[in-house]
Amino acid sequence: MSGRTGDAPMAADAAGGYGAPRRTGDRPAAELRRPVPTARRLQIPSPAAADDGSELRFCSTCAFSSACLDEGYGKPELEQLHVLVEHVGPVAEGELVFREGDEFNAIAAVRAGTVKTYVLDEAGNEQVLGFHLPGEVIGLSGIHGGRYPCNAVALDTVMLCRFSFPRMATLALKLPGVQQQLFRLLSADIGKAALLAGDHRADQRLAAFLVQFSRRYAARGFSATRFNLTMSRTDIANYLRLAPETVSRVLRRFQDDGVLRVDRREVELLQLPALEALARPMLRQ
Repeated sequence: MSGRTGDAPMAADAAGGYGAPRRTGDRPAAELRRPVPTARRLQIPSPAAADDGSELRFCSTCAFSSACLDEGYGKPELEQLHVLVEHVGPVAEGELVFREGDEFNAIAAVRAGTVKTYVLDEAGNEQVLGFHLPGEVIGLSGIHGGRYPCNAVALDTVMLCRFSFPRMATLALKLPGVQQQLFRLLSADIGKAALLAGDHRADQRLAAFLVQFSRRYAARGFSATRFNLTMSRTDIANYLRLAPETVSRVLRRFQDDGVLRVDRREVELLQLPALEALARPMLRQ
């Protein structure tokens, strides 16, 4: 997709929608403009650094590049069609990308970092809906109702590509491949939600979670067996509808059995086939 140079934060719009990241604290908006902090050295390579492409080349994590190239459109051709993709960020850890109820006007692809989506119940308790990695799209759930039905928050330093949805919809009419990619992304969102369906044991749920992350990282050119989980154990437990103590206990058992190795938020899957076999009843859904 055609992109603006630089990493400007989302501009505020009259509707207070996607264009204005909300803050969970009292940090000034100028904080979003600071450079991305230098990442600490990790034993496991981090997928945070993405190839941002150029005026002619797509970003390495672009969710739509293959669809556009298959249709014969590169960045220069998309520029002529006024399909402008805005590079947004850095969005600091804890910053809201959009808030539940904001007017839907754009979707965004994660270029770097991890975004968590969640809702709050009437008592103010958080329910985690999902985690979005580089190359994945957030905001699709706002298409139907015209408003975002959930909150999206940065779990670490996040960079985004913002797609104006009205322009994307117009492009999809011109390029069937882009339309099919939108359908695939919507289908993938539904598939992630189905992970939690059914009555499954805690070890099956956690195995399915790890296998799913393994496959998602591998699909984007990262290691399938060594990666970082930037979310907390509490967030993982919330997402899997388990108690945090249960998640910690199952992880310890997996580690004692030699299935994986955990060092804080760094995970190495030592026996991926064993995890896949355990997760199979869930991943079939």
